[in-house]
Amino acid sequence: KYLASIKRKIDDEAIRTYMDLVGLDPDDKRKYRKYSLGMKQRLGIACAIAEDPDLIILDEPFNALDEAGIRQIESLLCELKKQGKLILLSCHNREQMEHLADRIFVIENGRLSENIG
Repeated sequence: KYLASIKRKIDDEAIRTYMDLVGLDPDDKRKYRKYSLGMKQRLGIACAIAEDPDLIILDEPFNALDEAGIRQIESLLCELKKQGKLILLSCHNREQMEHLADRIFVIENGRLSENIG
């Protein structure tokens, strides 16, 4: 709610919707500090997409998620991609990148190159 209040673009119902999209219970009254690392990751993703941006940048979005959480977030990212969103991910898991990405770039020894195969 705090982040949503900054620009005042998102109401309580939208907050509930985005929390549900990432697999969090909007009625859970626990404070953020009591969330598991996976729950914090999900909340961060909800915050990243909440204002319906055209560009979404996520750093290691699958970190600390269980298999069900990974599938849920992958599905969400695929849906956002279908909506025309540009999604930039950093990830160490090549298999996930090959599954999700249209283009993969590799940074190695300080050099950026497109990985074509």
